[in-house]
Amino acid sequence: MMMDWFMNGIVLWGFIMVTLMAIGGFFMFRKFLKKLPKADGKSMMDWEDEYIDRTRHLWTEETLELLNALVLPVPAAFRDVARRKIAGKIGEFALKERARVMTPELVVKGYISATPKRDHKFLKKALKEQSIDWTEYAPYFN
Repeated sequence: MMMDWFMNGIVLWGFIMVTLMAIGGFFMFRKFLKKLPKADGKSMMDWEDEYIDRTRHLWTEETLELLNALVLPVPAAFRDVARRKIAGKIGEFALKERARVMTPELVVKGYISATPKRDHKFLKKALKEQSIDWTEYAPYFN
């Protein structure tokens, strides 16, 4: 009887470990894919870094506070990664528009574009909490 309990525990522990390793491997593989160079020789993460570096001087205290406020609902473990991805998208918009300073409109556009569709419901709620009318940015939700 004791041996059956012990063997069942080992099987359960093995199943839990394989499941956790598969989940971790999935996220590591996604990160690996983002680091693979594209046809232009740069990866998605390289382009994010490029946009952030080229627009770092455009950020103001107001826009940094807005970005931090919008990223606040993201779980703490993922917040830095989300902030980096969103800042990269905002930087891309700023460079395309040849902005001289980062505006709240650019922050909101980049935030919407960088957010996955499955999170748009939470995004709209975060924008409402910041007293931002999201309806004028409706085209960016597509």
